Amino acid sequence: MHCLKMATAKLAFSLFSHLLLPTLLAISAQSNAIHAFPIREATIKDLQLAFKQNKLTSRQLVEFYLGEIHRLNPLLHGVIEVNPDAVSQADKADYERKVKAAGSLRGLHGIPILLKDNIATKDKMNTTAGSYALLGSVVPRDAGVVVKLRKAGAIILGKASLSEWSHFRSSKAPSGFSGRGGQGKNPYVLSADPCGSSSGSAISVAANLVAVSLGTETDGSILCPSSSNSVVGLKPTLGLTSRAGVIPITPRQDSVGPICRTVADAAYVLDAIAGFDHYDPATRTGSEYIPRGGYKQFLRPHGLKGKRLGIVRNPFFNFDKGSPLAQVFYHHLQTLRQEGALVIDHLEIGNIDSLYSIANDEMTAMLAEFKLAINAYLKELVTSPVRSLAEVIAFNNKFSDLEKIKEYGQDFFLLAEATNGIGKKEKAAILNLEKFTRDGFEKLMTRNKLDALVTPGYAVSTLLAVGGFPGINVPAVYAGDGEPFGICFGGLKGSEPKLLEVAYGFEQATKIRKPPSFKS
Repeated sequence: MHCLKMATAKLAFSLFSHLLLPTLLAISAQSNAIHAFPIREATIKDLQLAFKQNKLTSRQLVEFYLGEIHRLNPLLHGVIEVNPDAVSQADKADYERKVKAAGSLRGLHGIPILLKDNIATKDKMNTTAGSYALLGSVVPRDAGVVVKLRKAGAIILGKASLSEWSHFRSSKAPSGFSGRGGQGKNPYVLSADPCGSSSGSAISVAANLVAVSLGTETDGSILCPSSSNSVVGLKPTLGLTSRAGVIPITPRQDSVGPICRTVADAAYVLDAIAGFDHYDPATRTGSEYIPRGGYKQFLRPHGLKGKRLGIVRNPFFNFDKGSPLAQVFYHHLQTLRQEGALVIDHLEIGNIDSLYSIANDEMTAMLAEFKLAINAYLKELVTSPVRSLAEVIAFNNKFSDLEKIKEYGQDFFLLAEATNGIGKKEKAAILNLEKFTRDGFEKLMTRNKLDALVTPGYAVSTLLAVGGFPGINVPAVYAGDGEPFGICFGGLKGSEPKLLEVAYGFEQATKIRKPPSFKS
């Protein structure tokens, strides 16, 4: 969930990867052609129409994705394990569609989805946050969002890899690394940073290993990998989706949201997972933001018309003058205007200069909150090799080769273990975060009557994170070497309808996304 804002070193690839890649791409193209319906890049709407027209079954769809995972995952490490019951779930969906069971011809029914490996499933799969320390642990129940997915008829295809412990074990570990999952790779440029912590969710969707996925975010962990892997990632308002059964960092910032190839698919998934869950008290108020009729109604081609969009140049648009990125985003701002939006440029956030000190306050609070939250999660497990953060630290030291402790360490864990609840220091930090939110982002949005703040990449993630605000990333550009980069639209709590209108309008006007090239 917590995305460390640093570039990782370029990673060298083995001769095996180079020899394997052409074969993988050729087989992938052949397997897609087997079906009369082209599955790669298909949207939920496309898939539901194919089901309805008897051009495709859920079993065929699941078998296609399992084949793609088998072929491409040794290279990408986007999936940590597959669900042994996925095919039987697909058969059940096909039967329900055949007998026209209620709800079987719409939404996520019969659609395969991958879950980040910190989202609990009470089935034959593990929930480990990528760590061997939790391998074999048994959760008490499905996570709240999984209950809703099953109710919608979605097929749980497997667990996506991630930055281990949602990138909260070590400051030195590269994005996308976990002991169980290995090192995740960006499918566009294999040596590029896939970002995290929801790296596998974004990698897998981008590479067509699954239709849609779920990620989690504490600060940047949906928005950043979505930007880096050219997919759409929606980080919801805190409490709009349940965090119950999700391996936590902090309930004050944690959120669960969709990572998909299109804005429309993100709306479909959000419709399925949003809502009240008595295991997560935050959903009591968060669910009040859900609009009558759901989120799909805001997929309007002309959604940008009349929207007030804010631009804060400092520090978000500090590109070198005349650089390719500066030119691309200048063009995108022109597109927003042409589509009917009022772009209010050169705005300022009064306290933006304190952003870096706020990051320190955020970490101070999170370290103490993490220890409390993870200990509570571990104690609730039915069975587990570890029952506390201290025991996880000891496990890592004992099995340091498996967890690469010598290479990457576990400094965040050690700092968190040294905390002793929410004391004066932590309370002061939380008050600073609240003041920063109130006097900064909230004031900017309300005074200027903005529908959304527009920023490049995931640069705005901390502003959204500390206030529990929503944001959505949409593919925006490919750099000279083919590495993707996104555009983010962020808003106040409950502004998902407006953000979806803006994001969908931008997506339809630009249509930037393209399938990955697996460039080495």
